[in-house]
Amino acid sequence: MAELALARDFPTAGEADWKALVAEALKGAPLSALTSRSYDGIDIAPLYARARGSAVIPGRAAGAPWAVAQRIDLPDAAAANAQILDDLNNGANGLVLVFAGAVGDYGYALPHGEADIARALDGVHLDWGIDVALDFGPPSREAARIVVERVKETGLAPGDVKLRFGFDPLGALAVHGALPKPWSDIAPVVAGMIGDLAGQGFKGPFAVADARPVHAAGGSEAQELAFALANALAYLRALEASGIALDAARRLIFFRLAADQDQFLTVAKFRSMRKLWARVEEASGLAPEPAYVAAETAWRMMTRRDPHGNIVRGTIAALAAAVGGADAITVLPFSAALGVPDAFARRIARNTQTILIEEANIHRVADPAAGSGAIEALTDALCEMAWLIFQDIERDGGSAKALESGSIQQAIAKVREAREANVARRKESIIGSSDFPDLAEAAIAVSAQAAAPQKFGDKIEPLPRLRLAEPFERLRDKSDAHLAEHGARPKVFLACLGRPSDFNARASFAKSLFEAGGIEAVEGSGDVAKGFKASGAKLACLCSSDKIYAAEAEDAAKALLDAGANRVYLAGKPGNPAEFEQAGISTFIHQGCDTLDILEAAYDQI
Repeated sequence: MAELALARDFPTAGEADWKALVAEALKGAPLSALTSRSYDGIDIAPLYARARGSAVIPGRAAGAPWAVAQRIDLPDAAAANAQILDDLNNGANGLVLVFAGAVGDYGYALPHGEADIARALDGVHLDWGIDVALDFGPPSREAARIVVERVKETGLAPGDVKLRFGFDPLGALAVHGALPKPWSDIAPVVAGMIGDLAGQGFKGPFAVADARPVHAAGGSEAQELAFALANALAYLRALEASGIALDAARRLIFFRLAADQDQFLTVAKFRSMRKLWARVEEASGLAPEPAYVAAETAWRMMTRRDPHGNIVRGTIAALAAAVGGADAITVLPFSAALGVPDAFARRIARNTQTILIEEANIHRVADPAAGSGAIEALTDALCEMAWLIFQDIERDGGSAKALESGSIQQAIAKVREAREANVARRKESIIGSSDFPDLAEAAIAVSAQAAAPQKFGDKIEPLPRLRLAEPFERLRDKSDAHLAEHGARPKVFLACLGRPSDFNARASFAKSLFEAGGIEAVEGSGDVAKGFKASGAKLACLCSSDKIYAAEAEDAAKALLDAGANRVYLAGKPGNPAEFEQAGISTFIHQGCDTLDILEAAYDQI
């Protein structure tokens, strides 16, 4: 049998060949034009050489799949029980019980009463290897005691259940802006509770350093890592002060990070968390051990409009967390931003992970990103930046004092403002919301609507919880209200000049831009004044090439204004806009323009 040559017959390609093709594609622009920059100021190059000699970061063992942990956040305990049994019988081997007031409470959560918890866990065999995590805050901290009593009532030995408690007073302080008592008073109480639970035989871990509040507030990857690291160190100190040896105390702490659709930065972030904690262990005189790191797909990337796009975002985030070595992953159901997700949305979230494990086999390799030039460089850069921020927090006296002084909130606010500006200009694209919207999308069913966020005090400024798509969603809500009142959506007439080859690209761009704000684009060519009157629009936008604009834009704009247009836009970025402004063209839309500002002003015109 002849040997198959396959790729052997193709010429060997090197870096120079790749750069030559890139130079041709860039049409003379430098290769550096492809370099991007993260919100931490880290340059991300387009090409990296293989990182030779890089070691695997100890974490989840090769071949050991992560825990498929489903969120249980239904406000009705009976419905929660039915969902738990459905999840466990269909692929999940982990649960995250989200109680009211928890860091992960997104407007709907499991009640924390004794009867509710007993009903939710009815028929659940906690000793069958199910990975159970408790996500609670100050109002529901009593849930820990109730779950413990439930374990004892069923005759189970504490060491036979895999129960991760979620004591995180510093995370709660960041989210709610207040604690029942100052951190200095709470620290010994929490440490005592943890010591008591460990003494009863529960394996834990018990305290969680949760970075989700920073991510949901629009923070950067390094800020998330620094916040989690500082909180973990605070818990380590509290445990040591309570009499628990450091070697035992570090095993009582775990981490939870948000995973989002920025795949490479998410992979690097999860790898960085373990490296940073290992550095703290070394500084404490301990030989590093792999930290337990859980993941939840990010709230801030979720959208209410075109929510099926959340399935793709959630898949990318789950993949990145898995490659980054997460021990447990929770995927938010695609309709989570609309309200309480139904069984179908929860099944899709569960199956997303099942496919990654059973079909993609992501878990088969330990630290699959090791040796990747790009990921290793990002990991090292994130570690350096996070360590600097962590040192700043420590200089402020630790997480509690840094939150009380507002230094953490102020630093995150700067990143959030930059992020929101990029979203407004569509430099950070949100498919289905800021780009490629669908005005005719069908409604998505949810079990119930979300409630308003709970407030527990105002001792400090809490970290806000945002979704990046919200500004565009508010504009879409205006469009829906206009539709309900007038029987039609607000419209913009796209006056297409010249041949299709002249206007197609800019007409498509204009359509996506206006419809991102719920303003329906109606395209027309030929007699633009006649087309505008027939469209029922109050706004008009010229779409064509620069060459056609030079010859026809002035007359077309005058005709549209005479026909009753309240405002005339031009799709493009002319070198001398004053010439067009004199003709009555008041706004130019182009890549990088402030889309939100333009759309909000458009509603004023409408």
